[in-house]
Amino acid sequence: MKKIKVFALLFLTVCLFPVGSYAGHSRIDSILQTGTLVVGTTGHYPPLTVESKTGELMGLDMDMVKLMAKAMGVKPVIKKMSIDDLIPALEKGKIDMAVAGLSITPKRNLRVAFVGPYFVIGQSLLTTKDRVQQMKGPDDINRPDFRLAVAEGTTGAEVAKALAPRATVVMAKNMEQALDMLLEKKVDALMADQPFCVVAAFLNKDKGLAASDPFTFEPLGIALPGNDPLLMNWVQNFLMILEANGQLKELKQYWFSSPQWMDELPADMKSGRMYKPVI
Repeated sequence: MKKIKVFALLFLTVCLFPVGSYAGHSRIDSILQTGTLVVGTTGHYPPLTVESKTGELMGLDMDMVKLMAKAMGVKPVIKKMSIDDLIPALEKGKIDMAVAGLSITPKRNLRVAFVGPYFVIGQSLLTTKDRVQQMKGPDDINRPDFRLAVAEGTTGAEVAKALAPRATVVMAKNMEQALDMLLEKKVDALMADQPFCVVAAFLNKDKGLAASDPFTFEPLGIALPGNDPLLMNWVQNFLMILEANGQLKELKQYWFSSPQWMDELPADMKSGRMYKPVI
């Protein structure tokens, strides 16, 4: 562990020291000059980014941002905005980066650069613990007697049709309605992105629900300006250190394996109101 800490210190020294000698302009210049790291997020995607009952933004993504700001020696300034505004804000220089549980997609990557993935999620099933334990793959749900709820227009709806064409897919208007169907035992499972399933299981722990391992591969990345190699290199190396010293693993375990952080959620969310995935 000493070697890792020493390496981390050397990394930070190397990354920060040569900024003034960089041939082109980097956002790192303005970040250090202003003493602030400005980050855009949605605040609607727990346990990655969500607003607490006191109005503070928290989550795995927000903890990463705080660690990045600390490593840079600056203060984090987090701006809450809609998913549709994140990339335009980054392109216009209104934020230094976007950290909001964003999936790395070819379409987005045409406009901005991505560093990562720092986490890989996917479409999971929310169902009873015994079903999750017995489940080995898509074949276990690809049968007519298996009732699967999905929300209209979501990735889960597309994946369900592709992976389980023989299953009885029940279309819901939104995620809340799909969850109600499961709680009322009108369906056997719900398919949605893994964070949604994890949070729903936490919120309804008395119902014996659990989230399955993901069926799909959806890498999450940090969105950055596409013309800033120094900033990209810094963030890439920062994530490498976070992975090497075990901090990233600890963050994942805290936010995805235990519901203790949910005590900080607003009352309407703890009563079952969910969120709109932004992947």
